[in-house]
Amino acid sequence: MGLFSFLFFVSILSPAQIKIITIERCYELARLNYPLIKKHDLISRSSNYSIENAGRLYLPQFSISGQASYQSQTLSFPAALGGPGILLPAISKDQYKIQAEVDQTIYDGGMIKNQQELIRVNTASEQQNLEVNLYAIRDRITQLYFSILLMDEQKAQNDIKKNNFQSAADQEIAAYQNGTALKSNVDEFQAEIANTEMTNIELKSNRKAYTDMLSVFTGLNINGETELLMPPQQLTDPIIRRPELSLFDLEKNMFNVQEKQLKTDYMPKLNAFIQAAYGRPTLNFIENEFGSWWIGGIRLFWNLGSLYSLKNNRNNLRINKEYLDIDKETFIYNTNLSLSRQNEEVLKYAALLRQDDTVISLRTSVASTARSQLDNGVITVHDYISKINEENLARQTKILHSIQLIQAQYQYKNTSGN
Repeated sequence: MGLFSFLFFVSILSPAQIKIITIERCYELARLNYPLIKKHDLISRSSNYSIENAGRLYLPQFSISGQASYQSQTLSFPAALGGPGILLPAISKDQYKIQAEVDQTIYDGGMIKNQQELIRVNTASEQQNLEVNLYAIRDRITQLYFSILLMDEQKAQNDIKKNNFQSAADQEIAAYQNGTALKSNVDEFQAEIANTEMTNIELKSNRKAYTDMLSVFTGLNINGETELLMPPQQLTDPIIRRPELSLFDLEKNMFNVQEKQLKTDYMPKLNAFIQAAYGRPTLNFIENEFGSWWIGGIRLFWNLGSLYSLKNNRNNLRINKEYLDIDKETFIYNTNLSLSRQNEEVLKYAALLRQDDTVISLRTSVASTARSQLDNGVITVHDYISKINEENLARQTKILHSIQLIQAQYQYKNTSGN
């Protein structure tokens, strides 16, 4: 079933029907449910609009302008220009013109193409930066998920401890009723049972706090009935595949596009134009009358001023790329340090687990012997409870170490990006 099919399936279920969930599903749902994910679509749409607007610069550009002016002096014609009987008109000092012009780009030196490419690269960089921020959610989900698992495993072991005490208490109650045991023995067992019940209350309360937070992240109603599956152990792959690496590459590519754009600044620009106007005077200004006219042609524009700063601009881009290389190198260095530390954590918990088995075996043997000693009156109830608690502590320690081992493996996995 695809992810979106799963989400549709989940949406038609009542919250109580969410029975089982995995850590990988929590990762996926937390990513989709995080408000920041909405930016993905906004970035794409904005990019499409910007690229489309840049492409429209290839279309004919239409403009209208107008002007009304009064000038202190106009062109005057000497009397010698007019022959006998010829009167040359005076040109008015108040002049008017309204003009429409259409420009069509013929050659722009690659400016529009590079502008579109820069938009695409910048969009990809923004999207990848968003992925970096979304990836950070995995650490928070990992902490919550394994905390809930720890609560569940500790409660299960605590219930076993409670049952052991309850079984022993029942025997003591029977012995007390037969007059072969003291009331204080029964009270000690009842006190220990009460302690296990208080521990369960704390575990349930802590679990609810963690499940409430996990529900907010995933958008699901994860409650006391929801089973979180124990994740399988993971191999530690030292190869770094974090989304930050792709972000560094995209940002470097942006500098490459900007360097190509420097070339377009000093390339010639060629366009065709046509002007249509109405006003006074017209192109035949001697008539000094209102009229219309038009002009068409080709216009060349070549600004070589950017050549003065071209070398320095290229050097600045080169420096920025070197900065980026240093940032990337620093990120890899720090990530490898974290991986080294986390790998030591994995090895430590694996070694502790091996020791836990030895300790549990010994504590179980001692507790079993203590049970026989209690039945034969060799030790007191208090001594027996102490031995049971020590065995329980050994089992609780193993539970903690086993979950810490898998959690350390997943933290290593998240840090390396695998």
